[in-house]
Amino acid sequence: METFRYDNRVVRNFAWATLIWGLVGMSAGLLAAVQLFFPEANLDFQYITFGRLRPLHTNAVIFAFIGNGMFMGIYYSLPRLCKAPMFSRLLSQINFWGWNAIIVAAAVTLPLGFTTSKEYAELEWPIDIAITLVWVAFTINLFGTILTRREKHLYVAIWFYIATALTVALLHIVNSMEVPAGWFKSYSLYAGVQDALVQWWYGHNAVAFFLTTPYLGLMYYFLPKAAGRPVFSYRLSIIHFWALIFVYIWAGPHHLLYTALPDWAQSLGMVFSVMLIAPSWGGMLNGLLTLRGAWDKVRQEPMLKFMVVAVTAYGMATLEGPTLAIKSVNSLSHYTDWTIAHVHTGALGWNGFLTFSMLYWLIPRLYRTNLYSVKLANYHFWIGLTGMMFYVVPMYWAGVTQGLMWKQFTADGFLQYPNFLETVLNIIPIYRLRAVGGSLYLVGAFIGAFNLWRTARAGAFEPETEAQAPARSSHTGSKDTGHRWLEARGLLLAGGALVAVVIGGLVEIIPTFLIKENVPTISSVKPYTPLELLGRDLYIREGCVGCHSQMIRPLRSETERYGEYSKAGEFVYDHPFLWGSKRTGPDLHRVGGKYPDAWHYNHMENPRSTSPGSIMPKYPWLLSQKLETNSLPARIKALRRVGVPYPDNYEDTAGRELVKQAKGIVQNLEAGMVKAQPDSEIIALIAYLQRLGTDIKLSKPATAALDQTAGAVALNTQP
Repeated sequence: METFRYDNRVVRNFAWATLIWGLVGMSAGLLAAVQLFFPEANLDFQYITFGRLRPLHTNAVIFAFIGNGMFMGIYYSLPRLCKAPMFSRLLSQINFWGWNAIIVAAAVTLPLGFTTSKEYAELEWPIDIAITLVWVAFTINLFGTILTRREKHLYVAIWFYIATALTVALLHIVNSMEVPAGWFKSYSLYAGVQDALVQWWYGHNAVAFFLTTPYLGLMYYFLPKAAGRPVFSYRLSIIHFWALIFVYIWAGPHHLLYTALPDWAQSLGMVFSVMLIAPSWGGMLNGLLTLRGAWDKVRQEPMLKFMVVAVTAYGMATLEGPTLAIKSVNSLSHYTDWTIAHVHTGALGWNGFLTFSMLYWLIPRLYRTNLYSVKLANYHFWIGLTGMMFYVVPMYWAGVTQGLMWKQFTADGFLQYPNFLETVLNIIPIYRLRAVGGSLYLVGAFIGAFNLWRTARAGAFEPETEAQAPARSSHTGSKDTGHRWLEARGLLLAGGALVAVVIGGLVEIIPTFLIKENVPTISSVKPYTPLELLGRDLYIREGCVGCHSQMIRPLRSETERYGEYSKAGEFVYDHPFLWGSKRTGPDLHRVGGKYPDAWHYNHMENPRSTSPGSIMPKYPWLLSQKLETNSLPARIKALRRVGVPYPDNYEDTAGRELVKQAKGIVQNLEAGMVKAQPDSEIIALIAYLQRLGTDIKLSKPATAALDQTAGAVALNTQP
């Protein structure tokens, strides 16, 4: 027998970081929810507008709250499953302090407007490098512990940890390929259609391999531990693991249905998304059936209550996800609040409740005491569950309402709700209900944090836990067969997992890059002018893509409302793409030339002056802040490196071209009774907005309001 010690310090650190960041991230989300029905909550303060707050909220919840919770559970369970201490305490500390330093950097840079605009990957290149280094430290620590283990066979939870470590590294590196144009500005290596495919290959699988696979591993550890029962089916866990990691990686294109993405890629993503139901529900059933005969314990243990709801929410979200990936359903749901409801079923139910479940299990054990108050834990459970229902049910209602109103035609063939704002005003009461639900969930989280804090105060922290186990034999167990044989060989299992996840990415991404027909070029599409380029960067800085799409799908309701459907070749110089994933405001791909310059100026100064009832924030600082042009040469050089055909030495004359175009916009504004300085930021933003969708020449007049075809051209149908 060998004696060794488990390090509880790193687990404790991650536990308290989980609680603190959870409260911060949820509070930011509640403020964002209030801003959607009470725009005055933006306070006319540029650093907390909805566009800047939304990515802060998503990053704080996903990478700070859930990320720290993931590390907390892994650093507790992995050594105990391997019967060995973590490979390196130094790497454990680097993992903790490095990860949380990254989160602090995100909390500073995102409100300042330093963002790539890519969903779940908004952080700029210096922070991306830091993420890579910290993840390498975690992965070395993980595999070092596995290779020095005393337990011969790897338990099912460790399979999911391995898949997480390898796949997240692959996703992050591929999606974060970018060329710097300054310390906190970069341009994606990919453009348009290809950028969209890579981003949603990453975005969907960030959900799969950061929010799902590690938490499934934690479910397989903590649920049997708390229930005092073995996992229901070992064979089902094998099928669940391999089928899930192989199928999941293919599903990313279902975020791009009916877009300019090649149809074969859309169909492939849809098929594999529907297939996901089987392995996902296999995992859910394996978890719930583990509790057979332990339901009395579930009624008594708050930790198990949270776990049951978490696993159930996982099952519901993974049934809904494939359903939303069916094209006919997606044509109704995409860009609506239905997607928001779906995401929060997973985030609040699956990840949130499972994280709280682990905290209720770990804190009393780390501090060698009993939970301070079971009653408070039950209050937390019921208030949180009620809050989740008050959040997701109104969002489902809002989503279906939006989708139906956008598509509704009169008996005469006209859009029944041609004014997009009318569809927004109709769901504002639902947004208020959503904020009530978020408030309840946050109140529950504060109750839980107080309960766990009092628990810690009542106990005494145990920095290390002593354990004993037989030394591992060098004999690998040749009598093992099938999967048991593989479980004794950690590196071989890791290699198999890597192959399983790489196949889908290669099949989808490589043809899109190599086969020219997937992205046909359009000769009239030209790179952005210097002023338009800086305006586009301002659009990214302000987070406009969080509320406005730039992708008109070939659906009659969209072409009637917005104009000619979007073509793949129109986006070849878009680094990054800005198709968006949610329409809180109308699509902007054909907004160029639709309104005079003065309208855009007034709209940004006070949206309610041009659109009564609008919930859009005011942007008065754009009118007063001077446009930063010193970085223009570096930005043009960076874009040239990623393939934008700016002429050699164009950066030397770009400034003069910028000034000339700015003066033209100022003259247009004066014609509209508006005075503006030519070097103000609003001038650049107007230039960019007026450029959108104007590169292609339309073959039909903009009066085809009665055209029944999917490609009908109707540019000026929206008031």
